[in-house]
Amino acid sequence: MGLDKLLQREAVTTRLDAAIGWARKYSLFQYPFATACCSMEYMSVACSHYDIDRFGAGLPRWSPRQADLLMVVGTISHKLAPILRQVYDQMCEPKWVLSFGVCATSGGFYDNYATVQGIDTIIPVDIYVAGCPPRPEAVLDGLIKLQEKIQKQKQVY
Repeated sequence: MGLDKLLQREAVTTRLDAAIGWARKYSLFQYPFATACCSMEYMSVACSHYDIDRFGAGLPRWSPRQADLLMVVGTISHKLAPILRQVYDQMCEPKWVLSFGVCATSGGFYDNYATVQGIDTIIPVDIYVAGCPPRPEAVLDGLIKLQEKIQKQKQVY
């Protein structure tokens, strides 16, 4: 079949999983749980030079009930841990978590009694972004990896 005949078709066929995965990966509504110095790097990702909006994640939501991507940005103390868990529990399914920076990922250089040594002890994490603080390019790379993961996973509808 020639290209001109293919372009004249009126219907496009695909698997429902692929279509839903494509739509979900380009419509991420993030909830930034920002607590420390990584917050400045998080803000720079939204600037025009990096423009997180190109990846479909440009609208932060300030209610966990409207978000599907929890971005944990910075140090989490044991005092904040129950709040983080409550925010995660309030999010609707499907939901994803991005750990932003070394403090959220492993406690960073805060090896003491007050700091959680990795948020994966509180909530499940999908993507880890390394750095202290991570560069905006690393954050966008983590977002792209999360989009690939969303596209490939079995879609629940």
